[in-house]
Amino acid sequence: MDTSILLVEDLEIVRQGLRALLSAREGFTIIGEAADGLEAVRMTAEKKPDVVLMDLHLPHMDGPDAIRQIKKSYPNTKIIALTADTKDRMLFKSLNAGVDGYVLKKANCEDLVKAIESVLLGKTYISPDLSGHLVEQYRREGAISQKSTLDTLSTREQQVLKLIAGGMGNKAIAETLCISHKTVEKHKANLKKKIAVSTTASLVSFAMDHGLLEEL
Repeated sequence: MDTSILLVEDLEIVRQGLRALLSAREGFTIIGEAADGLEAVRMTAEKKPDVVLMDLHLPHMDGPDAIRQIKKSYPNTKIIALTADTKDRMLFKSLNAGVDGYVLKKANCEDLVKAIESVLLGKTYISPDLSGHLVEQYRREGAISQKSTLDTLSTREQQVLKLIAGGMGNKAIAETLCISHKTVEKHKANLKKKIAVSTTASLVSFAMDHGLLEEL
């Protein structure tokens, strides 16, 4: 079955470009287009897409607010943020809202496809050109203030968290640490409980804020 995609972008010419790129690839179906944040929330409820490709700067409701509303009602819907600026402050806000991935608008089709495939596997995808800037923003603004939370994590939980932040899925983590898939799931559940978050993307944001990506 094809992956269903909702395009959210206020510029029609950009939507047309995205539609042309993805429609030419097997396995993807564009099921709708929205030009603002409110319409994105409404169409997600109506169409139930597998993936939402969303610009962050939208009229009526900005990207992070739309992401937050969609994730609250449809947590299994994957959302990839599109940005033209590597230093876009909306990136920081959208990560806290629960976004699953980031792609630069200048990225080629292969990068976009890789992002879609990654988030569908439960991974968080960040374009290489964006990762350094996101770490810088988290250092400067501090996404999570409770530094002591890291100290409550066991050594194994910290290992799992680092691998999650590095983009590994459950199977790869299990193989790397020589533990079962079920054990990985248990560690992820414990991490979310201790850190007080509900999504994998939020675990990644916590890891970035605490410098764990630099240790990989």
